[in-house]
Amino acid sequence: MEPIDLKPGYSTQDIPGRCVKCLAEQKLRSCLFELLENGCENKELRERFEMLAAFLKSPESQELRDEAERHLAEGKQVTVNISFELEKPRYELKVE
Repeated sequence: MEPIDLKPGYSTQDIPGRCVKCLAEQKLRSCLFELLENGCENKELRERFEMLAAFLKSPESQELRDEAERHLAEGKQVTVNISFELEKPRYELKVE
């Protein structure tokens, strides 16, 4: 399964930003609507939904969100990568 990348950003006067949690919730809703629209037979879409739900419920997500916000405040670009390895969720913060 493809990992999910969340790229948060700060709001500016011209561009609205999104936090990691907002992006994950937005992708979760999108998956849910697709599942409801197309049926639950799509295994990849179900796994994507489960990955996002697990991330939002996990204690690590708050730590990653805090760290991402700190780096964004310093003007850096961040990406939160969500994946499953050996059927366990894996979360990684990449800073540029």
